[in-house]
Amino acid sequence: MFTDDFVPCDQMNTVISLCSCAKNVVTAARPPVRFFSPEAPVVDLYFGQLDQVERLRSMAEVSLIFFYAPWCAHSLAARQEVQQVAMKLAKQVQFVAINCWWIQGKCRRQNHFYQYPVIHLFYRRFGPIEYNGPFVAPYVESFILKVITPLTYLPSRTHLEAFLSYHEPGVVGFFQFNASPQPPGYITYLSSALQALKRDFRGAVRFGVVTNRQVADAIPLKEDKTIYLHRRLNSSLIFPQGERNFTSEAICSWVFEHHETFLTWLHPPRTKSHLLEKELSKGPALLLFLPHNPLDSEPSAALQQVADIAVSYHTCSHKEDSSLDSSVTSSLCCHSVVLPNSNKNVCEICRSLILPSPLSTKTVPFVGCSDFLSSYSPFGQYSACCREKEPQHNHSQQEHDGITGLRCLTNRTLRFYVLDAALNWPLAMGLGAPGNSSTSGECSDGSFVTIVNLKDETHYVLHRSPADTLKESLETFIRNFSAPYSLLQRHLRPDVHQRTPQRLITELTTSSFRPCVMDIEKDVLLFYYTHWCGFCSALNHIIILLARLLQANSSITVARVNVARNDLPWEFMVDRVPSILLFPRYRKHLSVKFPEALPITLPNLVHFILQHSDSLRYADKLAAVSHSALLHTEVLSLQQEVKSLHRAHERLSQQLAQLWRDSSVTEKSALQEEMQFVEEQYQEKSRQLGEAVRKQQELADASHNLLNDNTALDELLRTLTDRTGSREQEHTGRGEGGEKRNHATS
Repeated sequence: MFTDDFVPCDQMNTVISLCSCAKNVVTAARPPVRFFSPEAPVVDLYFGQLDQVERLRSMAEVSLIFFYAPWCAHSLAARQEVQQVAMKLAKQVQFVAINCWWIQGKCRRQNHFYQYPVIHLFYRRFGPIEYNGPFVAPYVESFILKVITPLTYLPSRTHLEAFLSYHEPGVVGFFQFNASPQPPGYITYLSSALQALKRDFRGAVRFGVVTNRQVADAIPLKEDKTIYLHRRLNSSLIFPQGERNFTSEAICSWVFEHHETFLTWLHPPRTKSHLLEKELSKGPALLLFLPHNPLDSEPSAALQQVADIAVSYHTCSHKEDSSLDSSVTSSLCCHSVVLPNSNKNVCEICRSLILPSPLSTKTVPFVGCSDFLSSYSPFGQYSACCREKEPQHNHSQQEHDGITGLRCLTNRTLRFYVLDAALNWPLAMGLGAPGNSSTSGECSDGSFVTIVNLKDETHYVLHRSPADTLKESLETFIRNFSAPYSLLQRHLRPDVHQRTPQRLITELTTSSFRPCVMDIEKDVLLFYYTHWCGFCSALNHIIILLARLLQANSSITVARVNVARNDLPWEFMVDRVPSILLFPRYRKHLSVKFPEALPITLPNLVHFILQHSDSLRYADKLAAVSHSALLHTEVLSLQQEVKSLHRAHERLSQQLAQLWRDSSVTEKSALQEEMQFVEEQYQEKSRQLGEAVRKQQELADASHNLLNDNTALDELLRTLTDRTGSREQEHTGRGEGGEKRNHATS
């Protein structure tokens, strides 16, 4: 015995002699080449020299590191975008690209990226700040500019008011630049802004800095080294330096814990991701697809209108108790809670934020709320205050306010999300957006609005005329959704793929489903399927045979619908595929589902139709002929199989007799087992043939009885018709005789 690790010399020589003429199919990897163009201002380290990256980064104030794989299609697509940005910002940022796939490079040995490409930004010694947005030149450039200038300088009160009036949360730091080049805490505050970009690359939280005491008095900020978080719905906060350490991580965590968000930007990646599902699972979501340029310093008019609507929607007016301090009542952060099976009551979680305030430190308990557990966690307990929704007596005031405070007056709270229409239009088309601007589903300004309720598996599409403004139509759209009984109609997604018309089977879509199924003049046999269902594909030939069998009867329609590509009304949905339903004519409300425990075969389908169909219930010949033809076909098929098995049986018998004397014991046993198997198959097919003949005879007898019954009914009907005619003639004769007698008397 030889192991796999040892090969004798003679066998080795044999292997060498046999393989000496073969070519060596394993070749060494080709050395890498430059990935970026030589004209591009990008340092391309295509051998994966990671040490050079550290050296180059230490020489520049801001550096962008582009990790790529030469074979990666995403890296190839992002190369042109990064090169375009590098041509514009080469004087401000150092661009370095490194091949992180070369097997001999240090980058490949020390880094294990999940996907390519990867962009890291370094601001001096701070980093890396990973970019997770779309690899499009304007977005990459906008991200770099935010890293270059993480703080916005606010020299006057006008700039401060404009900074705080934007819908995104704003943080303002007050530092006086006196004799020292940098006041204490300024570098820490700058690092906190970079920490925020590291946590959220979109820069949703903006950081500003004030150096003038007169400008700081407008907030008001009295002391130096003070950080102020501006909020609209609740009271603004000042960073508690006495409770938390003054570090960049602590400041960033404090801002993200207490900031308010009205609009959330979503950038779903082009690959598989749970980002959209994670956000939609939080509750009903309003998705706005808007044209967006990230390099614009000011938001577009459409985005500003949507932001104003979101702020108004979240602005709830709370009645303040006169006995409570205004600063304390304003610190109550209220959120609406969904109440099951309730359309009149609105429940709000009132969470008392006991935080130091520059105006008052008085702590007053909230009166009139009962304990409420937000979840089954022992770590959080809130107080809830449920009240009945107050009726709006002044309709003019309600129309004037629009949707102000609607979030606190409904149990169907919306979340506002904004997506770039240019990057995410395929997603919008999947939700009902048209393919061109001529369709009414898309607004004239290139926007698209939809509400998705993942829990109810419904979504609604905003349709507005060109004369309506986005603000008016969007407010009406939100009010109709928030009504106790929604006035919106659920959007049903149709199948946009064109198919060739089929004569046997009618292919239904969302638009043609109801007219075809609810046709009272026809019985409709509907087959539910999907393109990914293997069992559905296996049943196609049975449905085709059934359609051919029923082709002569024009009162029966065999149809099918792809439920994966067509949304259907709730009353017509099924819980599994494949499923078969029969909608009888004149009795559409009494639809019948094919039994799940019964195999879907052609005889079972024919029997199912004969049992529940109105078109075939009183047919005297079609049922018998169809069933007889079906069984006759099966009998012929079984006869052919039996004949084939009989011939195989004879051949094997002859071969067994011929080879029995010359065969070994093993071969004899194998031939004997094969002969036994053929014999069992022969007996089974004979049994099936006898069973089919018996069924055919029973069907023939039933058909004969049915024909006799129909003949008797025809005779009975003819007799009744003759009797009715004789009675009418006798009645007519009596009437004429009476008239004659009356005439004679007169």
